[in-house]
Amino acid sequence: MSTDLTGTAPAAPAATAGAPGGADAPAPVRQDGAATRAAIVRAARHLLARHAHGDITLKAIAARAGVSAPLVVKYFGGRDALLAGVMSFESDVAELLDAPTADLGRHMVRHVLTGQAEHGADPILRIVFAPLHGEQGDILRANFRSHVTERLAARLDGDDSPLRAELAVSLLLGLGAMYGIARGPHVRDAAIDDVVERYAPAVQAQLTP
Repeated sequence: MSTDLTGTAPAAPAATAGAPGGADAPAPVRQDGAATRAAIVRAARHLLARHAHGDITLKAIAARAGVSAPLVVKYFGGRDALLAGVMSFESDVAELLDAPTADLGRHMVRHVLTGQAEHGADPILRIVFAPLHGEQGDILRANFRSHVTERLAARLDGDDSPLRAELAVSLLLGLGAMYGIARGPHVRDAAIDDVVERYAPAVQAQLTP
C-alpha cells in the first residue's frame, strides 16, 4: 500500500494523556487532500513505533492526525487495513538508501535525524515494537528484513555484506530510539550536522568491506 495518501474533516478531540495519540499528539488542524491522508499515515506510523499493535485505536490515530475517525475509515477501510499498510517499509527504504554508497552512512544518519526532528517520524523505528505485535510482529519483521536489511546488503560488496547491513541498520535504530523514544536531551539539542559528523563514520564503516 502506498504511503502517499488524502481528505478533509473536522478535528477530533485529543486523546487521554499517556494513551496512544495522547498528550504528545499535535494540535488538530484542518487539512486538504493528500496532506490529510499523509497525516493519517504519519500518525499510524508514529503510534506503531511506540505502542503495541493491539493498543492502537482508530480514535488514537484520528486524534494524532487531527481528523475524525470516520475519515480514517473512509480512506483506509479501518484500523487494521491502515496498520497493515504501515507495516511495509517499501516507500521508506527508497529515500533511506538514496545516496551513493560512499556517502550512504552520512545520508542515512541525516535522514533518520531530520525525519524525527522535522516530521516526528522515523523510516525504520517501528520495528522496535515488533515483539509486542503478536502475529503482526512476524509480518513486520519479515517486511523489515526484505525491505531494509536485505536491500541494503544488496548494495554492498563483500561476502559478509548481510552482516554489515544488519550492523549498519542497528546503529540507525539505536540513534532513532535515543532521539525519538528515550528522548536523549543532548542528542536532541545538538545540531544535526554535529551528530552526523560524529555518528555517520560508525555507520559508514559497516558499509565498507
